[in-house]
Amino acid sequence: MSAQPNIRALPIGINLDGVLVHDGLGMPDAATRMAWVQQSGAFDYIEKNMDPSENFQPYLDGVQRYGVPIGVFGGIFCAGQDEHRMRWGLRMAGQLGARIFNMQLFARHADARPITDREVADFFLEALEHGQPSHCQPSLEVHVDMWSERFHRVEAVANLLAQSHVQLALTLDHSHLVFKIDNPHELALSDVDAGTDGGRSYLAPRQPRTLYTQWLQQGWVVHAHTRSVATGIAHNPRTWRTPTLPGRAIQYPLLQPAPELLYCAWDADALHDWKTAVQDLLAHMHAHPRHAPQQISCEFIPFADYGGGARYSIWDNNLACAQWLRGEWAKLIG
Repeated sequence: MSAQPNIRALPIGINLDGVLVHDGLGMPDAATRMAWVQQSGAFDYIEKNMDPSENFQPYLDGVQRYGVPIGVFGGIFCAGQDEHRMRWGLRMAGQLGARIFNMQLFARHADARPITDREVADFFLEALEHGQPSHCQPSLEVHVDMWSERFHRVEAVANLLAQSHVQLALTLDHSHLVFKIDNPHELALSDVDAGTDGGRSYLAPRQPRTLYTQWLQQGWVVHAHTRSVATGIAHNPRTWRTPTLPGRAIQYPLLQPAPELLYCAWDADALHDWKTAVQDLLAHMHAHPRHAPQQISCEFIPFADYGGGARYSIWDNNLACAQWLRGEWAKLIG
C-alpha cells in the first residue's frame, strides 16, 4: 500500500522572476531557471507571471523535464482593456495545472480615472466565472500601485461581493504593508493615518486593528507571498521607476549582504516586524487548514521597487527564505 501523503507539510513555491543572482547579470532562460529550482530541492512549485506574447512551450517542457509544477499563474491587469487577457490567462492556467490565478489590478481604469470598488468586484466576478472551467481560483493581490494599495478598500470590495454571495479571495504579501510603517509618504498613499505610531496600529503585527489579521480572520486570504522588508526606509536609490522617482524599498535582504551590495546599513533586528507577521500567518495557516492558504511563495525579485540595482544574491535569499519558512512550520507541527 502506498504511503499516505504528509498533510502537515507546507508547500513552498518561488516566483520564477526571482531565479537569478541579480539584475546586473540578466535573467537566465526558462530551462536554466527551472533546472535551478529542481536541483535546489527547496521548492514544491513555481509561480509564473504571464506574458501572452511569450512562448510557453519551454515552461510546459520544463514542467515535464524537471517535475516542478507551475502551481500559481497570474499577471497585472487594467480594467476596461485587459479583460480578454485575463480570460486568456485563466485558460493558460488550466493548461499549466495552476490552482491559483494571482491578479494585480491597477488603481486606474483604462480611461485614466480611478477604478471604483464596483469595477474591482465586477472584474473579480468575471475572473471567477472564467476560472471555474480551468479549476483555478482567481485571487486579487494586495499590492502597491493597485486598487488595494488603499488598504481600507479591501473590506468595501468584500462587502460588494458578499451581496452576490461570493467571498473575496486575496493574495497577502506582508511586505507591501509592513514596509510603509514609519514612512509618511507611503502611508499617505494608502490612506493610513500615521498618527503617533507611524501607522503601526494598522500595519504592524499583533495590534488590535491590524488589517491583514482581519483579512485572515475573515477567510479572504487564499494565497500568500513572502519577502522580507524593514520599516522606515524611504526608498531604493539604486534604481528609478521614472527619471524623477526612485524605487520603493519593498525588499530588505534576509541574509546579511556585504556592505557595498545594499543601499543602507543591514541590521537583523530590522526584520522583526516582518518576521513576526509571517510567523502569525503560518500559525493561522496551521490552525485553520480549511480557511487559510495552505501554500506560500517566496518572492525575492529584482525590479526597481525590490532588489533592483543591488548586487546581493536574490536567489540565495529565496533559498534562505524557504529554509526559514520550513523551520518555522516545523516548530508549529512539533
